Amino acid sequence: MVSQLFEEKAKAVNELPTKPNTDELLKLYALYKQATVGDNDKVRPGIFNLKDRSKWDAWEKLKGTSQEDAEKQYIELVDELFVKYG
Repeated sequence: MVSQLFEEKAKAVNELPTKPNTDELLKLYALYKQATVGDNDKVRPGIFNLKDRSKWDAWEKLKGTSQEDAEKQYIELVDELFVKYG
């Protein structure tokens, strides 16, 4: 179960005045999935599905990271993005 702070950060990141770059968005996605679901157990999307494949790859890199650590890293990343874009 994720913390209330995590949920607040997840909502707040959508209100950034400037959209984060692709790498930052992939990292946010991967950390969010790792914190809320845990290790990726999905089948890797096909080669022609580049967007979902990139998201899958980003999440897969976090395999073995605890949900608590992923949550902390997600919160820290959102804070960094607010300094950068907010």
